[in-house]
Amino acid sequence: MNIKQAKEYIRNTVDLYLKKDEFGEYRIPVVRQRPIFLLGAPGVGKTAIMEQAAQELGIALVSYSMTHHTRQSALGLPFIVEKEYGGEKYQVSEYTMSEIIASIYDVMRDSGIREGILFLDEINCVSETLAPSMLQFLQYKVFGRHRVPEGWVIVTAGNPPEYNKSVREFDVVTMDRLKVLEVEADYSVWKEYALERGLHNVVTSYLDLKKEHFYRIETTVKGRSYVTARGWEDLSQMLFLYEEEKLPVDETLVGQYLRSERVVKEFTAYYDLYNKYKKNYHIEEILEGRLPEEALLRAGAAAFDERLSLLSMLIDRMQSEMKERMEAADYLSELAVQLKAVPVGMAGETAPGAVGDMLEQQAEKARKRMDSLRRANTLSDAVRKKYRRVIHFLEETKKEIYIGDAGTAEEAAAYIKQKFDGEVAGMKKATETTKERLHALFHFVEEAFAEGNELLLLVTELTVHTASSRFIAMFGCEDYRRHNEKLRLSRRGEELRQEIERLEL
Repeated sequence: MNIKQAKEYIRNTVDLYLKKDEFGEYRIPVVRQRPIFLLGAPGVGKTAIMEQAAQELGIALVSYSMTHHTRQSALGLPFIVEKEYGGEKYQVSEYTMSEIIASIYDVMRDSGIREGILFLDEINCVSETLAPSMLQFLQYKVFGRHRVPEGWVIVTAGNPPEYNKSVREFDVVTMDRLKVLEVEADYSVWKEYALERGLHNVVTSYLDLKKEHFYRIETTVKGRSYVTARGWEDLSQMLFLYEEEKLPVDETLVGQYLRSERVVKEFTAYYDLYNKYKKNYHIEEILEGRLPEEALLRAGAAAFDERLSLLSMLIDRMQSEMKERMEAADYLSELAVQLKAVPVGMAGETAPGAVGDMLEQQAEKARKRMDSLRRANTLSDAVRKKYRRVIHFLEETKKEIYIGDAGTAEEAAAYIKQKFDGEVAGMKKATETTKERLHALFHFVEEAFAEGNELLLLVTELTVHTASSRFIAMFGCEDYRRHNEKLRLSRRGEELRQEIERLEL
């Protein structure tokens, strides 16, 4: 299965493991809660989906790489205590709490979240001294003398032996206590992640043309050659910084992240070509609706790979804008909730002593919520950004109320409403601009490529990606609706034609 399917399976499994009966007992006893074992090549995104699953379920996450653990750190250190048996005193060995178990209790204490996922990576690379204890752990959720707290589901991961010389193959007895999910690299799934994370468009644009270069591990005469999803993501981040500093991107840089001579050469050449396309086609002018005649003619006569690269650049720019609009909408929705808690009927009170303090209290609540999620290791970038914007608005508004001496609480509340309405108006204006630019994109594709596959690709990309699908659902897009309807009718007509042929009518 691909990594997206694996995440959905993990979510469903964790959700079921955490279900309780009317007496508050877990429906599936802990001893029957088989740990999940993700088995897949390195760099396919196993760790990333664990963070996403925990965020979506609203539970905590504790992650450990088992290659870093000795028997002592995982099971605890021995110490001597004195105990009495049958009237006689004896020196007895006890064990300190496992570092891993202690980390779970730390997270519960610091975040206030009582349920979570314990993710143990490289589980099949444990040391020889620790290996015998893994069977007990996988079945009974016990490290040494201490049990994993109730409400914590175990998910493990590892690489197949062909990718990692340190792998110890599990025997049948061990495997029989696991739910094994074999995960394979899938570019279409990773592309959704890449767009959500804002990876450099040159990476996804190149991989749209060379999907076979997304993930590959092979042995050559020069040794092991490999390209992984992790390598593409790390390269993307470095490309942004190189461009900011106006540093040249060459094969030496690319080769530090992509360990395949062929892919390095082809991607570096494409990077230069990509920048040439970006300069020649005047992307901003197209999205502003000015339709340069030169760009129209060039696009219409371009080869497939050039058309695809151009369309990818245009879609990427629009996806970024629509993502910003949706982040603004999410921020304003959260801010509205926070502001509802600020009372407006406080006659006779001065603004600094009443409404201003309420704003600070709401800001503090938002900070605590963000800190709780951070301590639980489930604070996503989107949620972090949303809370930071909310906190900034509340703190700045409080300062402005104090400085402006708004007078009564009612006047202060009116000022807050005016400022909030200004934020909403700004978001609406930006949204209208984005809708106009989206219309300009459709118009360009229609003019340059007529009813070609480019329109199908545009509609498909807008449909499958989160930011654009949310934006269109919330704010509408007549061009999208019209073309999507045409494509649905066309596909239905083709299905009917194929059905008629099968029936031999």
